[in-house]
Amino acid sequence: MISTAIRVARVGSASELAAAVLLMLGFPAIMVAALIPSVYAFAAAAAVTYLADHYLHRKGSYLINRLSKVRAGLSIRFLIRELLLILLLARLDLANNLIYYGAIGCFIAFYGLQAPHGAVVTLIRNRRRMPVATRNVDLKSRINIPNAPPLGLLDRSAEKMLHLDLAAVVGILISAEAGSSAAGFIGIGLTLGLGSLYVLALVPYVRGGKIPPNADTVLAAVDDWLRAYKPETVLYFSGSKDSAYQVNMWLETMEQLDSRPLIILRERVILQNLAPTTVPVICVPGGVHLMNMDLSTVRVALYAANVGKNIHLLRVPTMKHVFIGHGDSDKLASVNPFSKAYDEVWTAGRAGRDRYAIADVGVRDEDIVEVGRPQLAPIRGWEGVPEGRLPTVLYAPTWEGWDGDPGNTSIMLAGENIVKKLVKADPPVRVLYKPHPFTGTVLPKAAAAHRRIVALVEKAAAERAADSRFTADTEEQEKAKADLVRIEARIAELVGAGGDKADEAEATRDGVVDVAKYEEVARLRGEWNEAYWRSFPAWEHRVIEGAEPRLFDCFNVSDAMVSDISSVVSDFIASGKPYAVTDSAELGVEEFKRQNTAVRAAVILSNKAAEIGELLAAVRDPKADPLAEDRKELKKYLLGPDEPTSIEQFNTAVKELALKADTRNLGQESRASAAGTPGADELSDALSAPQPAPQPPTV
Repeated sequence: MISTAIRVARVGSASELAAAVLLMLGFPAIMVAALIPSVYAFAAAAAVTYLADHYLHRKGSYLINRLSKVRAGLSIRFLIRELLLILLLARLDLANNLIYYGAIGCFIAFYGLQAPHGAVVTLIRNRRRMPVATRNVDLKSRINIPNAPPLGLLDRSAEKMLHLDLAAVVGILISAEAGSSAAGFIGIGLTLGLGSLYVLALVPYVRGGKIPPNADTVLAAVDDWLRAYKPETVLYFSGSKDSAYQVNMWLETMEQLDSRPLIILRERVILQNLAPTTVPVICVPGGVHLMNMDLSTVRVALYAANVGKNIHLLRVPTMKHVFIGHGDSDKLASVNPFSKAYDEVWTAGRAGRDRYAIADVGVRDEDIVEVGRPQLAPIRGWEGVPEGRLPTVLYAPTWEGWDGDPGNTSIMLAGENIVKKLVKADPPVRVLYKPHPFTGTVLPKAAAAHRRIVALVEKAAAERAADSRFTADTEEQEKAKADLVRIEARIAELVGAGGDKADEAEATRDGVVDVAKYEEVARLRGEWNEAYWRSFPAWEHRVIEGAEPRLFDCFNVSDAMVSDISSVVSDFIASGKPYAVTDSAELGVEEFKRQNTAVRAAVILSNKAAEIGELLAAVRDPKADPLAEDRKELKKYLLGPDEPTSIEQFNTAVKELALKADTRNLGQESRASAAGTPGADELSDALSAPQPAPQPPTV
């Protein structure tokens, strides 16, 4: 019942639900207390609403956002409480008392302070929003970016300002009960005095040397840095907050490039969700700013997603443009017709090339280059289940997709059947359930299926823990848990010291990574992953959500996987381990394999998951695995050869394409000169300079 209420209210926990209920009941209780009238009841109900409101804001509750949408936002809630206090004074026959008029004057003046406070806060935030935000770019030596106001002044500023009314409310209630105006006027003085001081404390940050440089100065400094750094290969990305993983998966590859790398982002929210990296990052929200930026040394631009904003860089002819995508699978997104806009399309293996040929969407075969998947280097191979350990099966379904096609994911039609058969397998296996982070974001029934699967796994885990046949090394697990706490504290210390700053201007100024700390954090994350798997028994069923442990870490501790048509399957094939894929659309085994290359070496499951035994048999006895050789051939077909390594193939492809870009640019200069074109020298310079943004037509 409680869990259902939590889901309906869209709050994160039972305590949030309780706070939400208290907040909603508190205001009617305040009104009743004012009408009775009862000072003590009013004070108690008001205290409940103050505390509940504060708690929900601290938790970032969804309910708080919804209240503002129905005209019951933060300011309105405070105003209602103050008006009800005036009503209480009137019901106590204090309408002719000085404190009554003092309260009215106080709240009018207090709300009069909200306007300059809000205006100053907004002005500070707007002025500290950079036209270009950066990481690992040295702007500190080029321009002066002043410190931001103390975080305490700007963080949740409206909430803090409004809570200053507490002094007046308490003082007025004391006066109402004691019959003396002194306490009330002391509270009123505190509220108005602190409110005025709050505004005055912010004023210096909207003038003079405390304002960051204007857009032209910042952009000139960025261009100056670009001319000094001379980037050669750019990773370009635009998308929503939820798509940040698509660029994050390429960060390590960019760090391993032989050429000078640069990452260009288009949305601030992506920068805020970008994983740590040593590569210089420039976030350019404005299309005009990007098109005027000096990228004359860039020869190769890599695109991880097909989005409309790509056109702002695609228009530059002096660099070659490549679609690298964010996964390699048989989904339609892997053969998007927009891909023909690029000079080349890079795929992992031969399979990607063949997909484009079959799809016939205008991508020419000579424009496709096979480069492997550099991200798959951490995935380890498999030599069977280690002696003394239960086989581990990973269930990693994909999400329902934007179109809601039931064939996209197994989670709704087959998920429960798969998990039930796995947790009841005899001999037993361990189940890891790691759903796609987007699961349930489009279809409520997908979210409901996910919750049922979580309940199944957790119930099976509890039953196994109570089974005397399964024993645990509690001492080792406690040590591992202590290691996790120690590692997390150290990582938090290092990341905090590195300074992920809330203020964009300061983060741009100081956001140059400390390589030593970065490498230590990377090492600690490896230690964390190892400690995580030691922190619970090797036979324990587990639901794994969130960023850590990563999907590849789950691959490495698993002996088999069940999934759906997605890049997860193609990536898992790198391990050489047995896998199963669910034919949720019920196409039939032959048709399913015909349409989806990555399942040709898989056990194909129906929605009833009756075939799961074939997968488990291959795990328990690798020598009797009928698909082992098929998986080896398919791995090479999908992901390319093991040698040379994927990163070597990737670097070679970058180098060769950069040479093509240089050849093209020199050819343009030669043709212009040979033709005797007036201004040929100027044309040559223009080819390597930033091109001005298009201007609107004159009416």
